Amino acid sequence: ITFTNHGNPIPQEKLETIFKKFFRLDTSRSTNTGGAGLGLAIAKEIVNAHGGNIFVQSNTEKTVFTVVLPQK
Repeated sequence: ITFTNHGNPIPQEKLETIFKKFFRLDTSRSTNTGGAGLGLAIAKEIVNAHGGNIFVQSNTEKTVFTVVLPQK
């Protein structure tokens, strides 16, 4: 399964950390102006619990999240 976003790219140095709890790409945001930084961490936990993996690739044109789940 792939999800594509054509918005702002994620810097390459941040790609390893975006799945960590409470991580926000925009550090100037608070819980009043943005999320809690849990969405991608929760998504990763759910995918991992089903024996799968989640990956992200980002460039100047798009960011693509890929979820790979095993067949049962």
